[in-house]
Amino acid sequence: MQGIIEFLFWTSVLLLAYAFLGYPALICFWAWLRPRPVSRQWWEPTVTLVVVAHNEAARIDARLANLTALDYPRHRLQILVASDGSTDGTAERARAWERVGVDVVAFDHRRGKPAVLNDVLRLGRGELVVLADARQRFAPDAVRALVAPFADPTVGAVSGELILTCEKDQSTVGEGVGLYWRYEKLIRLSESRVDSAVRATGAIYAIRRSLFEPIPEDTILDDVWVPMRIARRGYRVLFEPGARAWERAPATAAQEFARKVRTLTGNFQLFARERWLLNPFRNRLWLQTVSHKMPRLLTPFLLLAAFGTDLLLAAGSPVHRWTLTGQVAFYAAALCGHALRRTPRRVRVLAVPYVICLLSVATLVAFFRFITGRQSVTWDKPFALRSRRV
Repeated sequence: MQGIIEFLFWTSVLLLAYAFLGYPALICFWAWLRPRPVSRQWWEPTVTLVVVAHNEAARIDARLANLTALDYPRHRLQILVASDGSTDGTAERARAWERVGVDVVAFDHRRGKPAVLNDVLRLGRGELVVLADARQRFAPDAVRALVAPFADPTVGAVSGELILTCEKDQSTVGEGVGLYWRYEKLIRLSESRVDSAVRATGAIYAIRRSLFEPIPEDTILDDVWVPMRIARRGYRVLFEPGARAWERAPATAAQEFARKVRTLTGNFQLFARERWLLNPFRNRLWLQTVSHKMPRLLTPFLLLAAFGTDLLLAAGSPVHRWTLTGQVAFYAAALCGHALRRTPRRVRVLAVPYVICLLSVATLVAFFRFITGRQSVTWDKPFALRSRRV
């Protein structure tokens, strides 16, 4: 029995180490050793830029001012705003921009982003489609940076870089999320240099319009489903750090928790539906997919297994007493981070364990929502975010 417990402990520890340290090191080394080149060039294809918005009246003017000022020829850029059943005047505010060439489509009933995209992309005139949200801001050259890699015919989708900005009084959760996001982008960039990233950033990504497939209307994560379907057809999905967008980091744990629960629920849904992703004979990105995504979904279970087996083994082993002490210190730091989550002080040593534990709890909630079918395809912003003007 002790041998089985020992096996469970070390298996859990090694999988956690591989997920957070081993795989990132492996993919970074692989990208350095054998990068796959991309043929970029300066060109100006026709582009349709789509913003799907629901009740974004407070932000739509600033967003459209940002998009109409992009450094890209206006006669080659179609800006299309799709209001998904907004009830706060979002469509009316957007229509004020029709005089400068913005197209607006207003749907009476809210259906969710996948259904809206299925409808409005039929109205797109561009060779490429750039998908965006209402709450971010693009760099002036963002579209130029996104379209440059499409000069390579093997490229089917390109994701930009979302930069989370922290205010001077940013809370512990904002600091931790910022660090985690920079770590995540390093992995995506390395995957992109090897072959393809396994998802895009929903706030800023582009696809060839000819490769778009209608999205199942209950899909939670279009920015994972769409790129992976494109990759399945043999095209590359790239991460382009030169295409930048900015967004404020979450100010509270509630905002980050709600966002992450939705994302993780979407990942559970993706693996349940797209079984080919787990088949190494059908998915050329199998190693990246399994290494990047699966251990993250298993993290809370691995953490519980590592702690529980360590408790059982600590009494008879000096090694396990040390490893248990390390685990206790980790969770103590997470609890301190939770206690200080509303303070403006940046304590990085507390932020990382706090966010890892926060995301682990979010994974458990996401799993419950997935198996019970309680996650809606529509996204409702947390109250603190709804009431905040940006």
